[in-house]
Amino acid sequence: MIFLKKYILSITLIFILLINFGCGPKLNYDFRGINTSAESFEVNFFKNHADQNAGSIIHPGLDRDFTQALQNSIGHSTKLTLTNNGGELIYEGEIVEYRVTPMTATADQLTAQNRLTMSVNVRFFNKTKEDADFERRFSFFFDFDAAAALTSVQAQAHEEIFERLTQDIFNASLGNW
Repeated sequence: MIFLKKYILSITLIFILLINFGCGPKLNYDFRGINTSAESFEVNFFKNHADQNAGSIIHPGLDRDFTQALQNSIGHSTKLTLTNNGGELIYEGEIVEYRVTPMTATADQLTAQNRLTMSVNVRFFNKTKEDADFERRFSFFFDFDAAAALTSVQAQAHEEIFERLTQDIFNASLGNW
């Protein structure tokens, strides 16, 4: 009986020590799989340079909306603190494509479906792990009925495109189990 009490006390003590002191350096783990020692991030303004790509159009406010979407996505998915200057993780880049192209045609040779495509060039800098730095282009699209005006589907299109782009950027920069 005394042996059993000492055994239980020893196990309890070891368990408490492991909980209090952890197993190595402090890392930021969360439900999305981020593994970093960084505590802050910065998302610089993504300027809209889509007009420099033939066939692309400029949508006013797209740069602001995308920058905010990326800030919100990372902020809501991690315990990292958003900062305006001096973040340990830095995201910057530009919108390089925003275009509508016809995708499918009817038997009458009329457009049946259009595709809105948005591409961003992203530069990621990780001050805590410099070999994780990258520059990469991310792109996604939204298909819609050709009879619909772009302005009537733009809010839904931006929501879906931003969700996918920010998820892809997050996974490329922090999804490194």
